[in-house]
Amino acid sequence: MDNTTWVANHTGRSDFVLVGLFSQSKHPTLLCVVIFMVFLMALSGNTILILLIHCDAHLHNPMYFFITQLSLMDVMYISVTVPKMLMDQVMGVKQISAPECGMQMFLYLTRGGSEVFLLAAMAYDRYVAICHPLRYPILMNHRVCLLLVSSSWLLGSVDGFMLTPVTMTFPFCRSRVIHHFFCEVPAVMKISCSDTSLYETLMYLCCVLMLLIPVTVISSSYSFILFTIHRMNSAEGWKKAFATCSSHMMVVILFYGASIYTYMLPTSYHTPEKDMIVSVFYTILTPVLNPLIYSLRNKDVTRALKKMLNVGSVLQESIK
Repeated sequence: MDNTTWVANHTGRSDFVLVGLFSQSKHPTLLCVVIFMVFLMALSGNTILILLIHCDAHLHNPMYFFITQLSLMDVMYISVTVPKMLMDQVMGVKQISAPECGMQMFLYLTRGGSEVFLLAAMAYDRYVAICHPLRYPILMNHRVCLLLVSSSWLLGSVDGFMLTPVTMTFPFCRSRVIHHFFCEVPAVMKISCSDTSLYETLMYLCCVLMLLIPVTVISSSYSFILFTIHRMNSAEGWKKAFATCSSHMMVVILFYGASIYTYMLPTSYHTPEKDMIVSVFYTILTPVLNPLIYSLRNKDVTRALKKMLNVGSVLQESIK
């Protein structure tokens, strides 16, 4: 009897057991340290980006307001899964209670659903900025931005409220071992002893509907943007438009690609190992990559960062 089976047999009936990443690694301690460092990088990178946008008046526009919300979502996403995983590895504990599992599931579904719609709002913002620059202050005023962000969070929470209760009310009369490092819906459904095929079909249709509107908005926005860029006579304007849009498209491809794999591909394409690798990508690596994508490729952000560092060095010299 392996350790996972023993834990499953000796925990409360309502507890689940998370197999996690570390059981698949030959060097779990090293992997734990690497993930901890990535976690700190994600927190610090997104926090610095939020502070830069908040403190620099030149960054007080709709595009950076949306980037702030994306950074908040990234902090939430990685904080929902990684601290629990690291603490379990350090403490030698693998179980998670049903309420904790449900809360974790609801938070990551809410955050994931919110980002789906936020990325569409960001694409629409770039469309207005590039295709209708003179009307941009009117079409993307503060009230419109708040409405778009609030709608993104609200629709994301609807996703969480819909899927979490249904998933957690399935009977789990066989093994309660979840072959994942957090309570992701497909991983939890696999250990149910009831027929989940109807629910999987409904979840697939729900994901299609959730992705249909954002994908339509994003593809339409970038079609108009490409057409407008093609007509530009200014090389500088072309470069600036391409730089801002390419950063956003990189984030869209990373996030939507992982979401489509997890929730829309048939179960025959899935294995526990593949699912964990994809989940590591969009729950741990993406929150690290997003601030890098939006900062290294953005002159306004790098200028604000240099300005903040210069102010810090001046203050240190004055104290001395």
